[in-house]
Amino acid sequence: MEKKQSVTSDYVVIKAVEDGVNVIGLTRGTDTKFHHSEKLDKGEVLIAQFTEHTSAIKVRGNAKIITSYGEIESEPKK
Repeated sequence: MEKKQSVTSDYVVIKAVEDGVNVIGLTRGTDTKFHHSEKLDKGEVLIAQFTEHTSAIKVRGNAKIITSYGEIESEPKK
């Protein structure tokens, strides 16, 4: 029996540096669609996980993003 590789292992931590940071989950499959969104205020933290339904996470606004690959800070919308 073939063992299916899990796609639910990577977590992402997103901390809002300013009010109004949008975090949007995008679906897997042949058609990429928005399936979930959150709005964070300054100091709020969201812990997100890639799943069999979520293939990408979009962050809009000034936030610190922490993954197993490192940290990055998104820039505020101008």
